[in-house]
Amino acid sequence: MTTLFTRRAAWLLFAALLVYSSAWAQTWPNKGTIKIVIPYPPGGASDVTARVLANKLTESLKQSVVVENKPGANGILALESVAKSAPDGYTLLMANLGPNAINPGLYAKLPYDPIKDFTPITLTSVVPLVVLVTNSLPVKTMPELIAYAKAHPGKLSYASAGNGAANHLAGEMIKAMAGVQMTHVPYKGDAPGMPDVISGTVSMMFPTIIAGMPNIRSGSMRPIAVTGLRRSSSLPELPTVNEAGIPGFDAVSWGGVMGPGGLPADIVQRLNTEIVRILKQPDVSEKLSSLGADIVGSTPEEFDRYLKAEIAKWGKVARDNNIRLD
Repeated sequence: MTTLFTRRAAWLLFAALLVYSSAWAQTWPNKGTIKIVIPYPPGGASDVTARVLANKLTESLKQSVVVENKPGANGILALESVAKSAPDGYTLLMANLGPNAINPGLYAKLPYDPIKDFTPITLTSVVPLVVLVTNSLPVKTMPELIAYAKAHPGKLSYASAGNGAANHLAGEMIKAMAGVQMTHVPYKGDAPGMPDVISGTVSMMFPTIIAGMPNIRSGSMRPIAVTGLRRSSSLPELPTVNEAGIPGFDAVSWGGVMGPGGLPADIVQRLNTEIVRILKQPDVSEKLSSLGADIVGSTPEEFDRYLKAEIAKWGKVARDNNIRLD
């Protein structure tokens, strides 16, 4: 009898907590300011995207939404601060490929769990990288580049934004999937490496479309392919690496919105609905497209699956090439 009473009491308490949690979530947002944390300094694509969303969400939620730039430690500082925040909908993260999907493969230990400590809300956009070669290199297509690399083993080199950067790992993917040899030349960001590719000191690089676009427009480097599975809306004339030489190749930067782990489902759904609606607005899609971004606007479940697949993919590249940052 005592056991039955205890079980019944436990179920009643559980039911009461569910009702309370649901009622509390339905009143969100009703206090304070909502903060979107970005793991980068102001000015980049993630920063611009977050500020566009913050302005629009302020209007639609009738609540102040601000952006907090928290760069440092390869994005770890920002992610740790969000992971340890209360799951109440007032602290969000502008997630990104490097901090969220690549770091788990580069560091033996992080101060948070990259899956359990975050709640996916929506994948906002993907930004393909672009294969840019120096104009002195006698190739104009991806098949020609692969053929040249095989005919001249060890002669080609590629610049990256640094050890462990997305375009470093993308270069290693190209080497492995195409069966070619290239020398990795790391820089402290994409910009410092560009003069050496332009001069021909380094053969090529793989910046995001937004970073590479000025050189494409000026003709100082030659674009030969983009790295997503689909052609980019910003450079529709360029074939993908997938269709032009390396089947299955997919290496894109991406952005999305997350909350701390355990964010109530009601809040997740409300934020997903609002952000996806915002992403479809013409002024927003035009703004993000001008940055080289392809708009997505996924469900939370789709973003969750995408994140797990990205962590697995880039973790394998890091392990196969013994790339570590700790």
